[in-house]
Amino acid sequence: MKKEKTKRAGKERRQKKEKRNFNVKRFIGDAFLMIIGATLSAVATKYVYDPAGLVTGGVTGLSIIARSVGLKYFATDFPLWLGSLVFNIPIFIYAITQSGIKRVLRTGFVWLFMTAELFFLPEISFIPDDLLLVSIYGGILMGIGCGLLLSAHATSGGSDMLGEALHHQIRSVSVGRLIQIIDGIIVAIGLLNFGIEHTLYAVISVFIMGKVIDLVLNKGKSAKMATIISDCSEEIAAEIMESLNRGVTGLYGSGMYTGNDKKVLLCICSKKDLVYIKDIVKKHDPKAFFVVGDVNEALGEGFLEEW
Repeated sequence: MKKEKTKRAGKERRQKKEKRNFNVKRFIGDAFLMIIGATLSAVATKYVYDPAGLVTGGVTGLSIIARSVGLKYFATDFPLWLGSLVFNIPIFIYAITQSGIKRVLRTGFVWLFMTAELFFLPEISFIPDDLLLVSIYGGILMGIGCGLLLSAHATSGGSDMLGEALHHQIRSVSVGRLIQIIDGIIVAIGLLNFGIEHTLYAVISVFIMGKVIDLVLNKGKSAKMATIISDCSEEIAAEIMESLNRGVTGLYGSGMYTGNDKKVLLCICSKKDLVYIKDIVKKHDPKAFFVVGDVNEALGEGFLEEW
């Protein structure tokens, strides 16, 4: 009895130790992603969006507007790091009162790190005189940065955090819609200051940014889904499993026109595997019905195994 208790206690200690090690490794990995993401976002803000006068929303957009207004009307340089600090402080205080400090700790780290980078990064002027190039590459840089931050369960603060905090008071409006409204107001202010041309290019940049964020978040998770209806389902499934080492699921279906029962094969695979699966299906049954679909996220053995 004592041996069993000792054995069980030892197993529990090992599990706790493994869990602690996993949490430490995960935190280190997330911290690395947050640092890289914050750096890319700071570079995009200071070296791309600010010199070109592109306002894409958020606190970075407000900081760009504040700096432009200060230089234009008051002959005063209102630096980006100061704008990030001044505009984010009330947002953080409000978010803490609504969501609690634990929910904003990671975002707080990113905000402080990004503010410090905006302060210490040297003033370098290398932006091309082409708003289209600026909007494209600014969207790519900011998209990668924001994607890495979201992968680490953080943001750069600003409208994202304000939208989530406001949702506690305005339950009838989704968080996404609140963020859109806040960013829309900031872009409208930028329109008054920089004009319609810069605003239209900013919209292009926002679109590219969204696409790049999706690519970063879905990297390693996307896949293809092959659906095969054939009289040779057993042979096709056997060769897929043997030659490609891919799992195949057999679903029972009935043809509504013929009334015949058939086994429908379902296989989640990579784009590379799809080429070989087509060859296998064609080899066994050239008349098979073959459907290919996109899978946005695939988790489990053979794909991204960490949930």
